[in-house]
Amino acid sequence: QVQLVESGGGLVQAGGSLRLSCAASGRTFSSYAMGWFRQAPGKEREFVAAISWRGGSPRYRDSVKGRFTISRDNAKNMVYLQMNSLKPEDTAVYYCAAHMGLIVIINDAYEYWGQGTPVTVSS
Repeated sequence: QVQLVESGGGLVQAGGSLRLSCAASGRTFSSYAMGWFRQAPGKEREFVAAISWRGGSPRYRDSVKGRFTISRDNAKNMVYLQMNSLKPEDTAVYYCAAHMGLIVIINDAYEYWGQGTPVTVSS
């Protein structure tokens, strides 16, 4: 069982930065690939970034490549999403998720989800 709690969301102007954090409980955290997803109003939840259990092989959706960076600290049971050069279209609720196994980018593959943290980017 893994419990996930996101933090770090908020209101930021276009071009600004935010760092999202995800705190995970559970002694097997390092066995899970971790992902960040987002859901904008009226839209389906979409993949943003993922990282393997070792912290390598990061994957990103095309629209955030070069702007967002996913990282993890297994000693602290933490996952991060550094978001730079934010755009209004990045506005969404951001979710942290855990998957036992190899890195994946499909929502349904993730077994555990946090409650989400809202990010609003003003133009």
